[in-house]
Amino acid sequence: MTPWVLAGTTFLASAVEFVEAATIVLAVSVTQGWRVAIGGTLAATAALFVLVGVGAPILTNALSLERLELIVGPFLILFGIAWLRKAVWRFAGRKAMHDEAAIYAREVEDLRKRERGHGFAVAFQGVFVEGLEVAVIVVTFAASTPALVAWSTGGALGALLIVTVAAIVLRAPFSRVPENVLKAIVGVMLLSLGTFWTGEGAHIVWWLGEETLFALIAGYVAIAALLVALQRRIYRARA
Repeated sequence: MTPWVLAGTTFLASAVEFVEAATIVLAVSVTQGWRVAIGGTLAATAALFVLVGVGAPILTNALSLERLELIVGPFLILFGIAWLRKAVWRFAGRKAMHDEAAIYAREVEDLRKRERGHGFAVAFQGVFVEGLEVAVIVVTFAASTPALVAWSTGGALGALLIVTVAAIVLRAPFSRVPENVLKAIVGVMLLSLGTFWTGEGAHIVWWLGEETLFALIAGYVAIAALLVALQRRIYRARA
């Protein structure tokens, strides 16, 4: 498996989730102080690191590569479909576009109505929930391709570093980040990787070898574009 494909997928998926987590942490810091926000963030981050550190070795040591691919592959397919389905609905106009500025405003308004000590729990929950998907993806990639653990982990850590620095410098929600496009890309990547690994686990001989992955990506992009066009037509006809 091409290392940069795993690194790029984990980076993009992690960046999306970390941006959403950063919005919650920023809202907590504005309403209840940086100490509370940082405390909740560090606690959640530590819990996620434990999950990744424990989960990946257990999966890798417990199952053979073929059996892992038959577990990991379908899991990634379902994960990718969930991401891509939302992206198709958003671009088709059936679901509102993800807007970090609006989410930030709602979080700030909600937190100002709550007790001050509630901020730690909000920051912890926000970072843990958003980071859990990242942890699952990293553990899945690390278990299915043990030789490329550093690449998948590095992609997630790179996204964490960039988003953290940007949040500290900007101190504002990431409203200009094209999250909707990134989520569509991640959905296609997860779906393609899941299909490829499921095929390998089922002993399917891919006609292009590892290069088949890029054909799968192109195919799923075409399918997603077609679904967006069809959904737009259906939505407009019903309007």
